[in-house]
Amino acid sequence: MIKRTLFLIFFYFGTIFVCIFFIPALILPQKITLYGGKILGFWSKFCLEIFLSTKVVVKGKEKILNNEKFFIASAHQSQFETFFLQSLFNSPIFILKKELLRIPIFGWHLKKIGSISIDRNKTSRENLNFSDQIKKHVKNSDRPIIIFPQATRVNVLDRSPFKKGVKRIYEELNIFCQPVALNSGIVWPKNGYLKPNKTLIISILDPIAPGMNSDEFLNTLQKNIYQEIDKMI
Repeated sequence: MIKRTLFLIFFYFGTIFVCIFFIPALILPQKITLYGGKILGFWSKFCLEIFLSTKVVVKGKEKILNNEKFFIASAHQSQFETFFLQSLFNSPIFILKKELLRIPIFGWHLKKIGSISIDRNKTSRENLNFSDQIKKHVKNSDRPIIIFPQATRVNVLDRSPFKKGVKRIYEELNIFCQPVALNSGIVWPKNGYLKPNKTLIISILDPIAPGMNSDEFLNTLQKNIYQEIDKMI
């Protein structure tokens, strides 16, 4: 109980502090705000290791693409990966629900780093231009797009089918996909208590080359990620 309380106090206090400290960066070059995102990634890992005695293991770093355009498709089980993957990859561009941009200060930073928002509850002009926004970012930036194909945080044992949006992105961008499997839900579940003394694994999987049939891609992506998660639990 004490470990959990200390983790929550220090993690959220540190997150709020970084967000406030970087407010002046909102009128400065974007790369400064991106640096703040990397700090939060390292901070989340530090808090897990110190206060929950979590062993954080990253597998497959050598598989990260360096000289190719790619997008990241990651499993999503906790808040951890939304912070930590910023430090692991080159400051990814997030595709996220529009409500997050409305959070004071935190939402301002999300806008500053170029996050792409979508309102999942209605059809709007912004949603209809969703693909064009992504293509523009891919063309004009060396930062990868990141998407969570499960669309929301799920239980580590959840094997729900991936949403079809990820295959649309794969088909329209015609670039590599870098899959990421993880088991962060065994430590920091969406619902339930934080669990100390666990091993949290982030596994970078073999990239999936462009050119596959979109349905075949979706099946391959889902199978590869879920099979890797099965090995972690």
